[in-house]
Amino acid sequence: MKTETSEQHTIRPIQTRLFVLLLRAFTTAVLFFAVFILAAMAYFLIYPSSYNPIDRLPIVTRLETFYLIKSNWQGVETLPQNDYASDYHRFWLRTILLDEQGKVVLDHGSIQTSLIGTNYARIAGDTAIPILVQERAVATLLLDSSFFPIQRQLSLDFLWPIGAISFFMAIPTIIMGLFLMRRFVTPLAEVIAAARAVAGGDLSSRVRASGPDDLRALSDSFNHMAASLEQSDNERRNMLADIAHELRTPLTVMRGRLEGIVDGVYAATPEQISPALEETYLLERLVEDLRLLTLAEARQLHIEHRDVDLNDTASHIFDLFQAEAEEKQITLTIELCPSEAAAVLDPQRIEQVVGNLVSNALRYTSEGGSVQIVVEKSNNQVSLSVRDNGRGVPAEDLDNIFVRFWRGERSRSRASGGAGLGLAIARQLVEAQGGHIQAANRAEGGLDISIHFPTKL
Repeated sequence: MKTETSEQHTIRPIQTRLFVLLLRAFTTAVLFFAVFILAAMAYFLIYPSSYNPIDRLPIVTRLETFYLIKSNWQGVETLPQNDYASDYHRFWLRTILLDEQGKVVLDHGSIQTSLIGTNYARIAGDTAIPILVQERAVATLLLDSSFFPIQRQLSLDFLWPIGAISFFMAIPTIIMGLFLMRRFVTPLAEVIAAARAVAGGDLSSRVRASGPDDLRALSDSFNHMAASLEQSDNERRNMLADIAHELRTPLTVMRGRLEGIVDGVYAATPEQISPALEETYLLERLVEDLRLLTLAEARQLHIEHRDVDLNDTASHIFDLFQAEAEEKQITLTIELCPSEAAAVLDPQRIEQVVGNLVSNALRYTSEGGSVQIVVEKSNNQVSLSVRDNGRGVPAEDLDNIFVRFWRGERSRSRASGGAGLGLAIARQLVEAQGGHIQAANRAEGGLDISIHFPTKL
């Protein structure tokens, strides 16, 4: 309960920061879009252009229609008079109409001014809108600067409902965004909190798989990574403990023997020094096995690729261990493949593997028992099996026999059980050469360990 409370205290600040960050980004995007739309609308409304339909004022359309009907500007003064009672009349009071030659035809809605018939000299602030009839400019309508405050007011009147609609549309959009962000924020916050816990040394930290498929995949990947780290950490701790255990016994023997010689308890004779020397050999083999296993696990072990016939390898190992088997009164036999059982392997490494398997079988086979080496070939695969009729291994422990320093009986002495590295090294060497190794209990009793490789192409 305390752990869950602590985890919640860790997740909430992260969740809050992510939520605020995403909300800020989403709100900024909405506001930027709204400002852009309003600015674009305001630009097109406030700054007229002859190519913009919004800026084609009603008086422009009326003038084009008038000229299209009469083909001249005679009687154009009637248009403002007809619009006197309407809203269009205020537009006429802020315009000057010039004909094709640039002479004034209509001055602020009247033909009774001194400018009528004269060439008009434009002043700063006037805006010209061409009057087009059949794609020909038949006149020019000048708008003085006083026209724009009214147009701006009309623009604001037009933009106000657009702004109101945008605002009310933004509210449900933001609410929807909040729900979507919550769906993404919580899983991300849990992953970040768990990552911090793992970085702090809590390798048991896990996250719930929730949210969209991508976030679920992220959570699953994180949990797999954390589990692998936890397993590696446990294996490292166990390995260090096992190494310390394996080194303690020979060092204790060497120390006791040498202290006895120094103190005069033992004479400095070969018989007294030999046990200490044997322990140094044992330490040397242990260190070499550890070095080889480490290189193999790191995929840094040099592997030579040659054509190797497993029949030859099996025969050579049989000859090497024949004397040891006879000494232990164990029957060692060999059954070779009738045809060539060739594969691309490292001769030295494969001999080391088979030697480890035979040595392991002889170690756990009782006096009077038997060990058999069998070479077979089938389905583009060659295999070599080492079978004994010893005690076998419990079914639940079959997967553990290839784990370094594992021994079925933890109390077994080194003399009978070894250091527990032989089968671990065998697995790494086999896999480094593209093969696989497996173990199974025999129906008649004993253990069958076999290695398999693809045949030579």
